[in-house]
Amino acid sequence: MHLIIDGYNLLALTGTTGGLPHSDDAREALLRDLAAYRHRKGHAVTVVFDGWQRGQLIEGREHRAGVEVIYSKRGERADQVIERLSAEYGTDCAVVSSDHEVMRAARANGAVIMKAPEFAQKLGPPASTERRIAFKELAVDEDPLARRRPDKKGNPRKLPKALRRRSRQLKRF
Repeated sequence: MHLIIDGYNLLALTGTTGGLPHSDDAREALLRDLAAYRHRKGHAVTVVFDGWQRGQLIEGREHRAGVEVIYSKRGERADQVIERLSAEYGTDCAVVSSDHEVMRAARANGAVIMKAPEFAQKLGPPASTERRIAFKELAVDEDPLARRRPDKKGNPRKLPKALRRRSRQLKRF
């Protein structure tokens, strides 16, 4: 399984170092976390960062601690690179992004989709105490299945088929 990650999308979610989400320190901290994740899970990991405004004239690629890092070339967005990679890998990849256009294109290519907040939770606790992962907490008395229509038949405790399928896909991560 090949994991393709929208770098700045995940960085904006996991927090910043020094208040700047696009700083070198923040990118390095994210790459350390991803290298640790790769070591734990054994998936090939590719992180794509935007370089469309200030980037080089050609696409930049480098490897850091087993994580492939791609900087898009000037004039090309990271979303376009992710869509191209998801078309290349097809069903053998998973795309981590919260951008709906990227998720739609990757799903059309057969890739498993994971939103950035979901992956941030799977990534584990942050390396520094300055970074925080935002998440919604359920009230103690709130039942997640309570919003069920009264005319619906079947086991009320069983998740819908689409959610069960997604759960099976995400178990690999």
